[in-house]
Amino acid sequence: MSRHLIPFLLAAVLICGAPLWAVAQGTGIPKDHLFEVGELKPVDSTLKVKVGDPAPDFSLPTIDGGTVSLAQFRGKKNLVLSFVPAAWTPVCSGQWPGYNIVQDLFDQTDTQLIGLSVDNVPTLHAWVREMGGVWFPVASDFFPHGELADALGILRSTGEAERSLFLIDKQGIIRYIDVHDINSRPDLGPLVKAMQELKNAQN
Repeated sequence: MSRHLIPFLLAAVLICGAPLWAVAQGTGIPKDHLFEVGELKPVDSTLKVKVGDPAPDFSLPTIDGGTVSLAQFRGKKNLVLSFVPAAWTPVCSGQWPGYNIVQDLFDQTDTQLIGLSVDNVPTLHAWVREMGGVWFPVASDFFPHGELADALGILRSTGEAERSLFLIDKQGIIRYIDVHDINSRPDLGPLVKAMQELKNAQN
């Protein structure tokens, strides 16, 4: 194992080993403000892309009133698209704040994280604000509903996006995919390893 990878994996173990309540506690959202969805079908979609494919183009509104697009990072940054199914739900409310702990892992691999959901902008704005904020842009794939999620093949039959991660290189090529069990947070370790390997390959 590369000695450069060890700090990344240690940080990943720290965050992934933490119980959900420990991460979610820092969001500031009272438990009774969250919507309990119960156990859901782990995956309810069929991927339309694979590693090595170009990522679908997108330009989406963000909760700060701007937009975020694939084109604006081309040739400049690698991207991680982090889709969560729904605002104001317990697992999602623990996942994104957890990334606040490991911002350095993204910075050191020249990677920009973007949070995405098919919720509308006002809903996402209120939810992220209630969680105490995040360092990365949060974008809405609400209208046309789930257009990017559908292009990737992660739009569930019930209209939500799968809980999923896509690592895209600076040329717009997908390098890593994790369509995760919707009922649990993805482990950070495999994503961090993929980010580091991509960064090493680009050096």
